[in-house]
Amino acid sequence: MSSDAEAYEQETTARVDAEVSRLTTPVAAAAEIVAALESELIAFRRDIHAHPELSWKEKRTTSTIAAHLRQVGLDPQLLPETTGCYVDIGPLDAPIAAAFRGDIDALPIAESTGLDYASRNPGVAHSCGHDLHTTVMLGLAWTLQRMHTALAAASPHGLNSRIRIIFQPAEEHFPGGAQEVVRQGLLRGVPRIFALHADPKLTVGSVGTRIGPITSASDLVQVNVSGRGGHTSRPHLTEDVIGALSHIATTVPAILARRIDVRSGVSLVWGHISAGNAANAIPALGSLHGTMRILDADAWKEAGGVLTEVVEQAASAYGVSVTLNHVRGVPPVVNDEDATGIIDRAVKRALGEAGLTLAEQSMGGEDFGWMTQEVPGSMFRLGTMTPGGELYDLHRGDYMPDERAIGVGVRVMTEVARACMSSTA
Repeated sequence: MSSDAEAYEQETTARVDAEVSRLTTPVAAAAEIVAALESELIAFRRDIHAHPELSWKEKRTTSTIAAHLRQVGLDPQLLPETTGCYVDIGPLDAPIAAAFRGDIDALPIAESTGLDYASRNPGVAHSCGHDLHTTVMLGLAWTLQRMHTALAAASPHGLNSRIRIIFQPAEEHFPGGAQEVVRQGLLRGVPRIFALHADPKLTVGSVGTRIGPITSASDLVQVNVSGRGGHTSRPHLTEDVIGALSHIATTVPAILARRIDVRSGVSLVWGHISAGNAANAIPALGSLHGTMRILDADAWKEAGGVLTEVVEQAASAYGVSVTLNHVRGVPPVVNDEDATGIIDRAVKRALGEAGLTLAEQSMGGEDFGWMTQEVPGSMFRLGTMTPGGELYDLHRGDYMPDERAIGVGVRVMTEVARACMSSTA
């Protein structure tokens, strides 16, 4: 071999070794890659933000995600008979080290941000941050694929294990897309799973974690009452539907809090009551609608029977007929201690000690809970508030996350993935 050829080979080898070392070094590699991808990721986020789609209707969103995955040589798989997709990064014959989930659906809310890239679909908006979740997961896929490609240049295998990223539809729907993901077997062989959720109360650069329940179980409750209506001057000849509804509305939540372990955090709150349309007529029909939330998974499983009994007892004093429609929504997301520890260490590597905070316990529902019932997992809170900026809330038409949170999320998730692929996880 000539000296020029030897020099070229040595230079090439050194360059590949340097790339491999760089891409497998904690913190610096992910930060550098994400910085290079940030403008593309923001453009992607703004595109899907401008074209939000409701649960089970995320066709454009799914096709856009798949197209961006194919751009970097990945092979996304569409979920059969529904929307959403998933992709595996790494050798297909290698074991799965971890799965990551991003939800892709929007809400039936009118956007009021006034942004150039505001929703173009009237009455539909990404007011819960799912566009940001999706973008972080796309950034994770792009980053891991770049690492895999660089490693494969130095060895025949690249990454020594596989990462699965699931772009899940219909998180905002009962029953939701998480149950469909489980039903289709996407978690078989998955040892642990991770997710994130935008948090407008945390500033950008902050990540909140929590061991144990981080969200609540959330069920829909509807009570229908019927009886003999009549004139308000002769209530003794009627079965007072409004009286019964009022009694149920006020007593049932209080009795539930005594019949179910107080440590479970049970909360029944009504959001709608309907009966009658005249001041001097007792109606024959009426209904109550609300949500029941519980922090403890075991108490959630038992609460339905107690609720039925308490509603029937409350209605019996008025002689009315009552039917209860209790729709099981989602179980609580219970963060596994070991999985949460992986996130904690990843945050400290990516952001430093100051980037990690204790997440608040939320009474909101999240269908990632179906996944953490199947395999150990953890969800963290990603700060989206601009330091010193306006405080927004989720499920509001004016919610505007700071887009710098995208890069933060990708860096943290990349460190989580790296930990899961190494023996130090």
